[in-house]
Amino acid sequence: MSVNPVVSLYRRSLKLSLDWAVHRHVWRGQAVYIRSLFEANKDVRDPRQQKALLKETEELLESWKHPDPYRAPTAPGGSKYERNLPLRPLPYVSADAH
Repeated sequence: MSVNPVVSLYRRSLKLSLDWAVHRHVWRGQAVYIRSLFEANKDVRDPRQQKALLKETEELLESWKHPDPYRAPTAPGGSKYERNLPLRPLPYVSADAH
């Protein structure tokens, strides 16, 4: 299933802004601003202009990448990743093996 590139770009923009925002109320203002930027270009129908807008936004996202992006604590790379793993079962050794 192919994902709409504009929707993908919008979601990545929101996730990137979450890396920079310390508090959710700060992020919400940024999210509203990002939405307004996407809404301003929703009526662009020319494929060349659409492609140029997508390329420009991709470059902007690349330049705004966070050097230390947020990771959920239990996700790979998170502070609690693989902490308190369940123990592996020990191999069974019969009493007659001695």
